[in-house]
Amino acid sequence: MRVDLFDFDLPDHCIAQGPAEPRESARLLRVPADGAFGDHRIADLPSLLDDRDLLVVNDTKVIPTRLDGRRGEASFEATLIEQKSGDSWDAFARPGKKLRVGDAVLFAGELEATVVDKLPDGRVTFRFSLSDADLRDALWRHGRMPLPPYIKRSKGGDTDQDAKDRESYQTVFAEREGAVAAPTASLHFTPALLDALADKGVQTVRLTLHVGAGTFLPVKVEDTAEHKMHSEWAHLPAEAAQRLNDHRRAGGRIVAVGTTPMRTLESAATPDGTIRPFEGDTDIFITPGYRFRAVDRLMTNFHLPRSTLFMLVSAFAGLDRMQAAYAHAIRTGYRFYSYGDGSLLDRAGDDT
Repeated sequence: MRVDLFDFDLPDHCIAQGPAEPRESARLLRVPADGAFGDHRIADLPSLLDDRDLLVVNDTKVIPTRLDGRRGEASFEATLIEQKSGDSWDAFARPGKKLRVGDAVLFAGELEATVVDKLPDGRVTFRFSLSDADLRDALWRHGRMPLPPYIKRSKGGDTDQDAKDRESYQTVFAEREGAVAAPTASLHFTPALLDALADKGVQTVRLTLHVGAGTFLPVKVEDTAEHKMHSEWAHLPAEAAQRLNDHRRAGGRIVAVGTTPMRTLESAATPDGTIRPFEGDTDIFITPGYRFRAVDRLMTNFHLPRSTLFMLVSAFAGLDRMQAAYAHAIRTGYRFYSYGDGSLLDRAGDDT
């Protein structure tokens, strides 16, 4: 399909720079398979779901991988985006052009590293003087949250703002370290909201997908068939798969809380809709025409124009339907992207 079919104009003022406070106060656009859109709040979820709905959430935990570095007298910022080994990470560095293979660099005044590779796409590979748990501990001490580029923060960081982002850019489900971006649909949930949902009989199942920086990469080709999808590591345990299959056999609906559970479940599902345990990399690329096997409803934030995520939601609910929903959201003041508002979508053609 032509990538320009997934384009739309988004004013800069629509891009959220911080989360709604409290989290449940964020807006929620209800997009049924047909009929009028509904304007709600996240706090309204217990009235929009019932015991037929089983929420699937991502329990990945974001690592603070943005670091201030120095090479001699020159300063730069590096965002670690993919761990290659116990002591090595690929990163984006700004400015990175002056870094050379073999250069010794110092992060946060004490974390030593060496440039071991520079890749054609602009990534730099650093090998650190620490590895594994020691390196992770150093990142938690010195790193900042790797917020996406459309969320603006002061260069070099602000201590108070960094502390706020460490809390707000982490979900209530966060448990397994490994992500460099948050599964943003889950940012809206709080223990109180989960209790209210449980009172309605709405339960949750957890899986893991370690969100990578590729989720923010633009689609640069003109046709979706030419796009190379990034891969991410995911894990759906056997007991979770069993719960999901049992729920569907009993007539229940599976609600993916975000595109990362969606991609994991669809990677794990067989053609007949059976969900199998899954562990490994997935590079599933969902565009209109895809036949969904596992997911009945999708809760997700509002995505970038021409992005793989807007393509996914268009495949799920229909391209014309999502273009209309996004136009409604822009016109009525919804907030977009990671810290923005949410939507609850029914699968196209589903009248349940």
